[in-house]
Amino acid sequence: MRLVTFALPDDTAGAGDRLGAQVGDRVLDLVALADRAGVDLPADLFSLVQAGPAALAAARELITGHTAGGADRAAHRLDAVTLRAPLRPGKIIGVGLNYVEHVEESSRSLDTDKGLPPRPVLFGKPATAVTGPGAPILHNADLTTQLDWECELAVVIGRTAFRVSEEEAYDHVFGYSIVNDISARDQRRSGQWFFSKGQDSYAPFGPAVVTADDIPDPMDLDLSLRVNGVTKQKSNTRHMLFPIAALIADISSGMTLEPGDVIATGSPSGVGAGMVPPEFLSPGDTVEATVEHIGTLSNPVVDAR
Repeated sequence: MRLVTFALPDDTAGAGDRLGAQVGDRVLDLVALADRAGVDLPADLFSLVQAGPAALAAARELITGHTAGGADRAAHRLDAVTLRAPLRPGKIIGVGLNYVEHVEESSRSLDTDKGLPPRPVLFGKPATAVTGPGAPILHNADLTTQLDWECELAVVIGRTAFRVSEEEAYDHVFGYSIVNDISARDQRRSGQWFFSKGQDSYAPFGPAVVTADDIPDPMDLDLSLRVNGVTKQKSNTRHMLFPIAALIADISSGMTLEPGDVIATGSPSGVGAGMVPPEFLSPGDTVEATVEHIGTLSNPVVDAR
């Protein structure tokens, strides 16, 4: 299933965000379908993730029943709605230096270690950094002249995970999405990344969460990123230094992963800081991050001052 959060054209404040499912070029209003069928279904995606397998099965049945029944007022054209960030995570765990070629370019351009990290390099992004498809990435020239991009596969946790093994890890995954790990390279403070990566709008997220059963192999997904139509990043998740199962096992060794948490699994090479000469985002740019089977997350860069 492709699960989304969406708003109708007359909703400008976000108060009417709705839980939906994308089926082809339509978005089904799952809460409207549930109300009509007399089914108890959470009203938002975060709550649906937390509700567990029974709620997910109920949503799937509603989609199947509607598809068989044809169009009605619970179905909207995709181009007639506004997609929001799918959910606001409880926490976002970022992974740094998780592609070998990115380790090399970072050591050259960002003064990180040349050697491959022996364990995952982890950092946090606050939920306030999350923004949705089409929403602006804020460029504040008072804070940065080195605003950079990073296309990453996002893992959405579906079951509480604490001290789980790599063999058990995928049992705790709800689905997958895209995070663009926006970074102000000149706001790293004594080697700490939180402010560099945690400012408002620095976590574009979406356009959908695709449930785990609809991703054939999350460790074999093409991913790419374009700036103003020009490809900057192009790789595949099979090149991760620490695969998804290893990340979940490592993080959960000392930190509880809860339903609705998101792991941003790291960026391949091709970030702006690694270009010769370096390239960074400016107001007027458009950034498009694409992951196979999930879609494209597009965001404009705007002047925040």
